[in-house]
Amino acid sequence: MQLQVGNSPFNAKQSALLNELLESLTPTQKIWLSGFFACSATETKTRPVAQNRSKEVTILYGSQTGNSQGLAKKAGKALEEKGYQVHIEAMNDFKANQLKKVRNLLIIISTHGEGDPPDNAVLFHEYLHGKRAPKLDGLSYSVLALGDSSYEYFCQVGKEFDKRLEELGGVRLYPRFDCDVDFEEPASEWLEGVIHSLEEQEGMAEEVQHSLPLQEQAVSSYSRSHPYQAEVLENINLNGRGSEKETRHLELSLAGSGLTYQPGDSLGIFPKNDPALVAELIEELKWSPEESVPIQKQGDRVSLREALTSYYEITVLTKPLLQKVVELTQNEALATLLSNEKDWKAYLKGRDLLDLVRDVGCWGDTAEEFVSILRKIPPRLYSIASSVKAYPAEVHLTVGTVRYTDHERERKGVCSCYLAERLELGEKVSVFVQENDNFRLPKDPQVPIIMIGPGTGVAPYRAFLQEREELGYDGKAWLFFGDQHFMTDFLYQTEWNQWLRNGILTRLTVAFSRDQEEKVYVQHRMLEESKEIFSWLEEGAVVYICGDEKKMAKDVHQALIEIIAQEGAYSREEAEAYLADMQKQRRYQRDVY
Repeated sequence: MQLQVGNSPFNAKQSALLNELLESLTPTQKIWLSGFFACSATETKTRPVAQNRSKEVTILYGSQTGNSQGLAKKAGKALEEKGYQVHIEAMNDFKANQLKKVRNLLIIISTHGEGDPPDNAVLFHEYLHGKRAPKLDGLSYSVLALGDSSYEYFCQVGKEFDKRLEELGGVRLYPRFDCDVDFEEPASEWLEGVIHSLEEQEGMAEEVQHSLPLQEQAVSSYSRSHPYQAEVLENINLNGRGSEKETRHLELSLAGSGLTYQPGDSLGIFPKNDPALVAELIEELKWSPEESVPIQKQGDRVSLREALTSYYEITVLTKPLLQKVVELTQNEALATLLSNEKDWKAYLKGRDLLDLVRDVGCWGDTAEEFVSILRKIPPRLYSIASSVKAYPAEVHLTVGTVRYTDHERERKGVCSCYLAERLELGEKVSVFVQENDNFRLPKDPQVPIIMIGPGTGVAPYRAFLQEREELGYDGKAWLFFGDQHFMTDFLYQTEWNQWLRNGILTRLTVAFSRDQEEKVYVQHRMLEESKEIFSWLEEGAVVYICGDEKKMAKDVHQALIEIIAQEGAYSREEAEAYLADMQKQRRYQRDVY
């Protein structure tokens, strides 16, 4: 790390001593020292203090579910309050050739799936890593990366942007922050540092205020950090008798909350862990369930039982958690496991905290030490299955219940089984609305839409058609729906048929995979309708995909490429470019998980 005061570099001994000091500090403490030293918390170059730097800041975000977009808006508001001119855009809306004109750039980016950029960041990511990327010698930048440490490629896309901007000549305005699922506090700390660094560039650094600009401050508005307690109005199983599945239809009241949403948005739910699993874990730990433990950095405390039920994640293991356990226990077997990528990946799959405690024993001398390395239960996002125009002050969800057996124990989906097994009518659940501007109906009601959604992936299309019916729209709409059996798994069948009769839905194509010897999925039905689908595409249709990303979405994507190539007489490369152009025009939108 290169250190200097003003324009005078430190000698080697001074640098070594200061480096040792800085490594022991938190990011916030480094902010306070930055008034005296121009330094970087990474091992790379930093921008020296300069007078009269630009008051313009560009914020580019890449977001699949809306988290990065929400943070970008809040960061923009905080910067505008400081007198900065802020330009905020999704990466796919930003004109890449304008990048070389940007002086202050903030990147807020999530990592999707197995280390992939979100859909609305793909083209910008490719551009920046391609040969056409410009030199960015005048650029100051900082990256806020969002991810989930239970995935192997944690915050991978943010790391790639951070590295690439430096390679192109940019200099970090402030170090990259990598955020796990509980991102609000580190994101706020990152913004504090960014603002201080911007002010320092202008030679007008002010004392940093102990505020968290990215956290919701007003208790009167409900949000992720201040969820609304929604009453359960309805909770029924949509599947027929004999089905291998259980799909819950939930109706929740938003009366008096002031919350609203658009078709395509999601509802976040804060679940609770299974009380039976919590009891087993506490019995294994041999501590009193009433022992007091902290749940907030501010000092809030609850019983161990309540903390493990409502606050801490106990059903998912991550590599960072195993590493912390090794540090606390010096367990040689676990350390050996972590040294082999294949072994630790295999261990994480299908195991939970109870498995880990049974395998390596308890860590820490107290319950407080034990929970200190656990992360919060992340909220689960579900595509909203209703239109607020059709159901004012309500929100509907379609949730597939997850149950399976692994490592000789029954496993349950944390949120889906919480909703299916333990949430009775009249009870309340903590919720917030997650905007998703990446999954929206076209503004022109005459633009045709093609909706592809097997199983619970059909949820947002129920919202789409309710909205179009309420507004009196009559543009063409085609739904592809798939599930296992026609008799037991045709979710919302009556409603689709009603919309077919009144013209809100133009076509309905179904695929029931287990009703014949050879399995048939939605992508097979699409290929059968190849000519008609391409005709709709040529008319300007918008294509939507909702559901499983790992298999269904990839298979549907490949089917679309095949359809475009076959019916348009294109090469595969030309068909891929056709679909990429649709995505750029927002005519190819995905809500996948």
